[in-house]
Amino acid sequence: MIYRSLLMGMFLATFMGMLLATPGFGQSLRRDAVLESRLQALAKPFNGTVGIYVQNLRTGRFAAVNPDSLFPTASMIKVPIMAGLFDKIQKGEIKYHDSWTYKDSLLYAGEDLLGSFKDGEKISVSKVAMLMITTSDNTASLWCQLMAGTGTAINALMQQSGFEHTRVNSRTPGREAMRRIYGWGVTTPREMTQLMIRIRQGNLISPAVSEEMYRNLTRIYWNDEALSQIPPTIQVASKQGAVDRSRSETVLVNAPSGDYAFTVITKNQADTRWVYANEGFVLLRQVSALLWRYFEPKHPWKPSEGMKLFWD
Repeated sequence: MIYRSLLMGMFLATFMGMLLATPGFGQSLRRDAVLESRLQALAKPFNGTVGIYVQNLRTGRFAAVNPDSLFPTASMIKVPIMAGLFDKIQKGEIKYHDSWTYKDSLLYAGEDLLGSFKDGEKISVSKVAMLMITTSDNTASLWCQLMAGTGTAINALMQQSGFEHTRVNSRTPGREAMRRIYGWGVTTPREMTQLMIRIRQGNLISPAVSEEMYRNLTRIYWNDEALSQIPPTIQVASKQGAVDRSRSETVLVNAPSGDYAFTVITKNQADTRWVYANEGFVLLRQVSALLWRYFEPKHPWKPSEGMKLFWD
């Protein structure tokens, strides 16, 4: 009996040690007024509506601009879609490395890689998920949404996970009115940031699922905005979204002084140009650069001269 008690005590001590070592675990959040004022200064002149939520996982301090307002997700909705797919994998209903057959009926017109496949070609579920996140492939995303059991199942998972507003609208019965307003999906800056934090902490669906999703989120092809303002030697998990009147990005930085996460979303923006100098894209870069300097003052990195060759 004493031996069993000792084993149980050792297990609990180890378990609590793991939890306490998890970034952000057990924190009471406190507002960072200085950072918030700087973010407000960036958002004030913007021609449109801006939402920002930032959280430092080491200190528990946060800053926000319209953090709980509803915004379009654009391609950021692919993070909840990925969660829905991985929930099926966790339940054993789908095998990650099984091959599925591509059908032309899945095509979403555009420049996507998967859309170049011929009808009847095979590809593994893991590669479809990778394309959805890494290159933001829309055809892959629609297929993953179908594998996950439609938007209704994904939305139920979000509800069960404590996300009140983050929802898939596209191809989801009952979400037609929201789709007309917000497009493919809807979220808030706070919820999208918290979703990334939950994945980082290993407590969305399961630790193993969270870890694999996190790995996927660190392999991003689109790095011209927020990621361009973070040193390339720093691991970053992220997902970007963009439609004509909205530009957005959700990011979790594994920074030397401690992880921090943030989401920036715009809506109703006047600048609809698809160029590097688009006002929404500029804001994403400005916020990311500000946060790196703010959280890492001893690492005064900035993009190398000539990098514009790869951004413009």
